[in-house]
Amino acid sequence: MDSEFTRKFKVPQERSIEMKAILTSVYDSLQEKGYNPINQIVGYILSEDPTYITNHKNARTLIRKLDRDELLQELVREYLDN
Repeated sequence: MDSEFTRKFKVPQERSIEMKAILTSVYDSLQEKGYNPINQIVGYILSEDPTYITNHKNARTLIRKLDRDELLQELVREYLDN
């Protein structure tokens, strides 16, 4: 692999909307169960261990639909845009 290349990621708009909906649903489920949603989601992103996410309202299954690289890209983009 040529070390001069920079990998480019592009998340389609529809996927971005879907990721936000999933992340919001997972956040709400964690909050309803009394967890700190930010800590739990960060733990999941860093480790990819699904046990950080509750099964409540199918949140664990939902978050596993998200690609971690796409999710991180979208979170950074959203943070910097705002």
